[in-house]
This record gives sequence, C-alpha cells and structure tokens, in this order.
Amino acid sequence: MGNQPLIVLSEDSQRTSGKDAQSMNISAGKAVAESVRTTLGPKGMDKMLVDDAGNVVVTNDGVTILDEMDIEHPAANMVVEVAQTQEDEVGDGTTTAVVISGELLSKAEDLLDQDIHATILAQGYREAANEAREILNDMAIDVDASDTDTLERIASTAMTGKGAESAKDTLSELVVRAVQAVADGDTVKTDNVSLKTVVGGSIDESELVEGVLLDKERVHENMPFMVEDADVAVLDTAIEVRETELDAEVNVTDPDQLQDFLDREEEQLREMVDAVDAAGADVVFCQKGIDDMAQHFLAEKGIFAARRVKKSDTESVARATGARIISNVEDLTADDLGSAGTVAQRPVGGDDHIFVEDIEDAKAVTMLLRGGTEHVVDEVERAIEDALGVVSVTLEDGKVVPGGGAPEAELTLGLRDYADSVGGREQLAVEAFADAIDVVPRTLAENAGLDPIDSLVELRSAHDGGDTTVGLDAYTGDIVDMEEDGVVEPLRVKTQAVESAMEAAVMILRIDDVIAAGDLKGGQTGDDDDEGGPGAGGPGGMGGGMGGMGGMGGMGGMGGAM
Repeated sequence: MGNQPLIVLSEDSQRTSGKDAQSMNISAGKAVAESVRTTLGPKGMDKMLVDDAGNVVVTNDGVTILDEMDIEHPAANMVVEVAQTQEDEVGDGTTTAVVISGELLSKAEDLLDQDIHATILAQGYREAANEAREILNDMAIDVDASDTDTLERIASTAMTGKGAESAKDTLSELVVRAVQAVADGDTVKTDNVSLKTVVGGSIDESELVEGVLLDKERVHENMPFMVEDADVAVLDTAIEVRETELDAEVNVTDPDQLQDFLDREEEQLREMVDAVDAAGADVVFCQKGIDDMAQHFLAEKGIFAARRVKKSDTESVARATGARIISNVEDLTADDLGSAGTVAQRPVGGDDHIFVEDIEDAKAVTMLLRGGTEHVVDEVERAIEDALGVVSVTLEDGKVVPGGGAPEAELTLGLRDYADSVGGREQLAVEAFADAIDVVPRTLAENAGLDPIDSLVELRSAHDGGDTTVGLDAYTGDIVDMEEDGVVEPLRVKTQAVESAMEAAVMILRIDDVIAAGDLKGGQTGDDDDEGGPGAGGPGGMGGGMGGMGGMGGMGGMGGAM
C-alpha cells in the first residue's frame, strides 16, 4: 500500500490506550468511591445534592447520592452500577460496596506500576473473592424467622447513621412487623409493604397500617365515612355508560327522543350499581371513573366508593383483602369480594385518606411515615427501604454476621493466610485484596473521629486472638463484641458487596483502550484549540476528562459532577 496509513476511525474519534487508559479509568472509579466514603458508618456525614431546578436532596444513602449526581464518565458509571446492584439485591450496603471497589482499584494501581499485568490482577482478585465468600459463610450466625429481637436489631443497624436513627427502636419494630406480615414462608416481597409519607408530626408518630392506606376520598358526600365488616369489590373498569367505539352521529328530532336517551343512560347506570349491590359489596374501589349519577345511586344504597385509584393501590387492596379484580361490573359475584374489618376515611396531615385495615392475615401492609419537613420524611423513607431490604433478606437466608467492621477484619486475616497458598504473581493480588478490605473498618474509625491506625491495630489484635465477632464501636472507640451488642447485618449484604466490588474493579482493570466517537476535549488545559490527546482524558481523568464524547451518548467528564 505504499506505506500509506490505514484510517479505521473517523477524524472526530479520540483514542486513549495502554497505561493512560487504565490510569484514567482507575482515577474515575476512585473518585466515585471518595465521593461517598465520608457517609459510611453510624457517624457518617450527609451530602446535600442540588439539581439544575434547585431541588434539594439531603442524604447519606450511597445509591441515592450516586443516582442524584450527574456522573457521565463511563468507567465511573461502572462503579455506580455496583451501588445499584447492591441496592437491588439486598437494599443496604451500597456505600460499603462502592468504597471497597475504589480501594481495590487503588491497590491495583500500585501493582500495575510494578509491572504486574492486569489479567494476573483480575485472576488474583477473583480467587480472593471466592475465598472471601467461604470465610464469610464460616463466620455466619444462624437466625430463626421467629427471632423478632434479632430481626429488630438488624433493622436498627441498617437505620443507624441515617435520618431515622432518632426513632430507630420504634421504626425497627414496625419494619419487622411489616415484613413478617407479608412473608410467604421464606419468600418476602417488599413490594407488598407500601410506604406513605406525611409532613407533620414527629418520626416517633409513624405507624403501621395492617392493610392499605389510599390517598383518596369517598366520591359522594352522602356515603358513609366508615364501614365495618366491609365486603370489598375491586374494579379495573369504569362505572359509566360505555361510549361507542365507532364515530356515530344521532339526529334527535323530538325532545322525547332525547329524554329516552337520558332515561336509558340512567337505567344502565342503575343496573351497574344494582349488580354491585346484589353481589353484597358495601365498599367499591374503582381504578377508573364513576359517573355522577352512579355516585348518587351508590350513596342511596349506603355503598362507600372511591374512583381513579392507582393500579398499584388496587392490587394492594386486592392482596390485602383477598378480593379479585373484576373487569366487568355485571360479572361481579359474592365470591369476588374481599373482606376488611374497617374501611374509613380519616384526615392525615391535613388531607383525607382512606384506611383499609383490621384485616386478618393481611398480605399487604402500609407504613405511614411522619417527619417535621419534607427532607426529613424523604430520608426516613430511604432508611426504611434499607431496613425492609435487610430484614427480608435475613428471613430468606437465615444468616447474619456481626457489624462494626468485624467481617472485614476477619476477611483481611483469612485472605492473608490464604495468599500464602496461592502460587505465582496472583499472590500479590490476593494480598492487595486483603489490604483493600481493611478500608471499611479504617473508614468507620475516620468518620467517627478516631485514630484509624490505633483502631485497626486493636481490632486485628483481637481477631488474631480468636475473637471473630468483635468490631469497632464508633460511639466509644472501643473494640467490643458486636454480636452481644446486637449490631448484626445479613450475610448477603457482605457477600454481595465483595462480589460486586470485585467484578467492577476487574472489569475496569481489563480495559486498556478507550475509543471515543468524538473529540476528547475539555481536559486539563481548558483550551478549545487543543487537540484532545491523552491529556484531555488522561491520568487525572476527573477534571472534565472523557468530556465531549457526544457520539457515545454525551459521556462528558465528571468535573461538574464531582
């Protein structure tokens, strides 16, 4: 070809390869971990996040922080996915997973500088993660589903350090009652626990409705405010006169004809209401509309009705009461009805709501969460979601581990012993993994204002002596038995955090080439005339690096986000 260069990429494409690419991606992952690290533990601090519209979120929930931040760097988003996976699988431990992932990348960077190949690091990390899972399983403590005290301690641990901590005893009791109510053997669907927030009152005044709470009112003033021993009908169709599917035009030449039309409409509506009444229903929840005339007929018969109820709420009512959702009013029978002790309209926080409660063996419940401000109730809701997740996981798995950095201290010791049995350069990767796990107790100590070195030395010494359940008390700075103190977490929180962190770190380390379908500008110099080059998204990586990757979905830098 006459030594002519072969052009494969477009002129606008930008490529970063080799150590520049690895360094850039590692820097991005580490920056994400650093952004949430100060939120870890019972003494963790909060973050205030303000979006373009001025909306404010105050939280120390790792996944919420990362979701709200405008992170566009592709490698950084891989670490964000760790938090999302942790949230989906367990519901808690998101910050732990991200911090471990960042530390694994940091340790790997040191080994890469010593010319240890990335594939060797990846293999060593995988072997270490497998061994870590075995160590965690060996130290796990069995928990019975009926052990309410332990379950409440698990919920309390998940809420410690969050906005709900001031009322964690009250809330942890509500969480356990809610999860036990909707549990079906070893299976728990937390979707069956609805969360409703009300601004007003204190967090302590939150309550559990053993049934469903609807943000609705009865449709007619003449309907009763409360129905006891209610027979409940749930409809996903309207109680209205059906419109023709065709565009039809009717010419009326006589007033009597118009009256006939109106009479027939009224008769149809009365037939629908009579069908509801004949089935024995005295409460109706309708997913669609209820005609004004039908409302009047229902009120005449003393039937309590609500219209335009959300689909999710109608499904919750059906689960709680045992009703079947019906699509045709005329098909409604007594067998389709559910039952509730009371259905009542009551004011909550200045607005009327409908309570469907006093249900025997309700399979759907509602937690009514209160707080002084909107920011407070939002943070309480996030804490409750975490607590629901960990309690449900504990019921499913039946295994917990001590908190306070105890599992991580045990992992560090176990992995260092295991490294001696690993041959080749992978041994260095296993040792690096062991050192990386130490970041959790070290960060707990730092966030509590303690000396991390003293705390780690004391913690390691205790575990060396065989005290596998001791951890760091962030309030006193002492090394105490976490199992006796009731600070426990589900086993799956730890195993999932280690697994997800390892996978993200390995994926990032194996990338040695970044090809951007656009110019990597907006880098360190900020000069629009500069060519992108490695410097634009280079080793610093976070100062706007990877900016301008328009062809790949606008993957801009993290300068503005971080």
